[in-house]
Amino acid sequence: MSHGWGYGPGNGPDTWGEDFPIANGPRQSPINIVPKDAKYDSTLKPLKIKYDPSNAKGILNNGHSFQVDYVDDSDSSTLTGGPISGTYRLKQFHFHWGASDDRGSEHTINGIKFPCELHLVHWNTKYPSFGDAASQPDGLAVVGVFLKIGAANPRLQKVLDALDAINTKGKQTTFSNFDSKTLLPGSLDYWTYDGSLTTPPLLESVTWIVLREPISVSPAQMAKFRSLLFSGDGDAPRCMVDNYRPCQALKGRQVRASFK
Repeated sequence: MSHGWGYGPGNGPDTWGEDFPIANGPRQSPINIVPKDAKYDSTLKPLKIKYDPSNAKGILNNGHSFQVDYVDDSDSSTLTGGPISGTYRLKQFHFHWGASDDRGSEHTINGIKFPCELHLVHWNTKYPSFGDAASQPDGLAVVGVFLKIGAANPRLQKVLDALDAINTKGKQTTFSNFDSKTLLPGSLDYWTYDGSLTTPPLLESVTWIVLREPISVSPAQMAKFRSLLFSGDGDAPRCMVDNYRPCQALKGRQVRASFK
């Protein structure tokens, strides 16, 4: 599959297992979360999130989504508590979204899809680098936040305003002084389970922390996400939509809840 993975008919999630056999592994993500089957766990701690706005450094269209990257060597943007032990450092955040408002999120709740899902990706600082952590069972922790159609979200707008500069694959620009904590909902109640990256190489190294409360996004803001392109300059334009992986089998895993 020399043309690489993607979300099209010829290289989409159904084909990823050809190059990445772990696609059929025991702890793949995303999953459908069934709240009544999730087990309340009184030992789960509250999440402690400390993000330093000055750590944001750039925004990139990587041809699959867009991501905001953070500096690698600072301990001022970290995630602790919750289901994890130790300190995890913020690496980047990105989104997955659909061509229309009835789909787009990777995780679903009782089978219900949201139009968009935010992923804040952190790595365990007991390993020397993000790359080292990404292959370890406890290497990564990703906070997932659902976006639900509602009022325009002013805190999201700063991110969306940067998208014109990175319309096509490979484009990047500086993006600084952004507090990603403003993208979180008021409540940090969460579900958690052991899972994987949702894009190749699909490594089974992610402790997933999916927040119960969504944040709002307006239809006009969702249209802005969909204005991005999968394609590079000079290629036939392909709209960046439906860049999500369908839910994977739970295979006996237990989803735990931090709330009753």
